[in-house]
Amino acid sequence: MSDAPFKINDEIATLVAGAYESGNVLLVAAVDADARPLISFRGSVAVFSDDQLSFWARNGEGGTVEAIRHNPNVALMYRAATVPLLRFTGCARVAEPGAETERAYGLAHAKEQAADAAKKGVAVIVDLDEIFGVFVREGGRDFVKLARS
Repeated sequence: MSDAPFKINDEIATLVAGAYESGNVLLVAAVDADARPLISFRGSVAVFSDDQLSFWARNGEGGTVEAIRHNPNVALMYRAATVPLLRFTGCARVAEPGAETERAYGLAHAKEQAADAAKKGVAVIVDLDEIFGVFVREGGRDFVKLARS
């Protein structure tokens, strides 16, 4: 396990970028105003920066978006059939209309964009605090832990 400087590495970025095509779309977990957990599949998750993810929420008034507005703490999970397995935790926010929103929409998978061609949804930006996961490597499993200092 490593405590490397916090930066989404190329291997993790590649997995996130290919999640829709590989059938491993990320799960987003949030907690609503009544302290009930909400879990949703998001095919639009993308690497937004070295330490941020984004996703396009087609329904800007849906349960996940409303939960994030109430409580910004979220977790996202990438899981293939066995491994790799990645858990992302951080604070999410709904982006104001403008450059971040346009960029998040542009990073979303083309099929997700086509499902909201009128851009009626909202962009959600997740400032990551930690990435924890496991990969299978030659000779065994390799655990990764990247955390904000």
